[in-house]
Amino acid sequence: MTNIPVTTWSLEQTDPSDLLPAMAPDGDVRIARSEVPSPEFSRYLYASVGGDILWIDRLHWTFAQWQEHLDRPGVETWVVYDRGTPAGYAELEPQDDGVVEIVYFGLIPAFRGRRLGGHLLSYGAARAWDLADRWPGRAPTKRVWLHTCSLDGVHAMDNYQRRGFKLFDTQVEEVTQAPTPGPWPGAYRA
Repeated sequence: MTNIPVTTWSLEQTDPSDLLPAMAPDGDVRIARSEVPSPEFSRYLYASVGGDILWIDRLHWTFAQWQEHLDRPGVETWVVYDRGTPAGYAELEPQDDGVVEIVYFGLIPAFRGRRLGGHLLSYGAARAWDLADRWPGRAPTKRVWLHTCSLDGVHAMDNYQRRGFKLFDTQVEEVTQAPTPGPWPGAYRA
C-alpha cells in the first residue's frame, strides 16, 4: 500500500435560495425516503455507491451500529429509483444549531452518467432545508453542508457547485491507499 495525497473540499449553502435545482431526468425516475430504518438496506446502498471510490469508514460497522445510527432523530435516507431499481442515495444528518450535513451522496456506478445525480442532489438538498418540518422540535435549517474529495467521482464537485453549494474549506492530507473494496469482488467498475 502507498500513501497518496487526498484533497477534501467542504461546501455549503446558507440560505434555501442558494439551491439551484437540476432538471428532472426523463423516464421512470422517482425519489423516496426510506422511512423504516434498515441496516441491511443502508449498508447495501453505502457499499454499492461507495465501493469503487473507497468509502470504507462504515464497512466494519455491526448491525447494531447501523441501527443505532439510523434510529437517531432526523437522520434520513433519500433513495433515487430508476424504473424501480435503487440507483443511489443521499443521507441527511442534522447537527446542532440548525445545521444539516449531507453525509453521503452518490449513485451506484451502473447508474452514473444518466442525469440522476443532479436531480438527486437537488432533491436531497431541498429535504435538508425542510428537515425540521418532518421532525418536531428540530430547529429550522440555517445551513446545509457536505464534503467531497479527490477520490470521489469526476463530476462530483461540478454537480455540487451547479446546485449552488459554495466552497468554504479545503484540506489536503496523505492517506494510505488500500485496495478498492467494491460492493463485492468482481463488481462493476467504470
